[in-house]
Amino acid sequence: MTFARVALTCLMMVALPVMAETNQEKGLRISTEVEKRDTGWKDEVMNMQMVLTNRHGEESGRDVRLKMLEVQNDGDKSISVFRSPRDIKGTALLSHSHKVGSDDQWLYLPALKRVKRISSKNKSGSFMGSEFAYEDISFQEVEKYQHTYVKDDVIGERKAFVIERIPVDKYSGYSKQHVWIDAERYIPLKIEFFDRKKQLLKTLTFGGYALYQDTFWRAAEQEMVNHQSGKKTKLIWSNRKFNNGFKSSDFIQNALKRVR
Repeated sequence: MTFARVALTCLMMVALPVMAETNQEKGLRISTEVEKRDTGWKDEVMNMQMVLTNRHGEESGRDVRLKMLEVQNDGDKSISVFRSPRDIKGTALLSHSHKVGSDDQWLYLPALKRVKRISSKNKSGSFMGSEFAYEDISFQEVEKYQHTYVKDDVIGERKAFVIERIPVDKYSGYSKQHVWIDAERYIPLKIEFFDRKKQLLKTLTFGGYALYQDTFWRAAEQEMVNHQSGKKTKLIWSNRKFNNGFKSSDFIQNALKRVR
């Protein structure tokens, strides 16, 4: 290669514009990194205490046993079984989340001894009287949203990215969500949910994070506050165990009648 061609090549390289990352690209990159860092946990089982508080400050409690299974190349699976109070004991929810398309969810009602499928149109409904909707209980796969970076922010002492997520599912009860992602650990710190009229509906906060297996961050508490109803629901997690040897056959409709 002659000196002239080398010089021309260098000039062309200098002249090439550097394409700036768009807010959409940055939002997707951050959300993808969150999912990437939470891959490889295989399965989990834990206890969950659900504390419901009405607008007058009166509380009621529910105890739940939750099992989860990581699924390769699709969304993950879970079974939630209510162990108290007595009137809902044995009620169970089976969720199969999907990266593309609507999630599949079934509710087992022990009093009727039947399994009821949750319609895609009803995913915005309240889960067992709590401030969590059925779609909140399902896994939040990256493909379920359009992601846009909004700004940098700080929550407490933690630097965070704020990402706007717009649900792809036309039956979602939300017009958008704002998610605060820890800029160091890439875990959610807070989520604001906006209703279909684009008004702030609920805020979910995460607390008491602990590191498991030197890899996976898990919150000890989640609290969902409904700004429009004045109600709130707190989830308190305990006795979390990984690598239990769960199989896909443990997460089928027939399993709902056997779980305890």
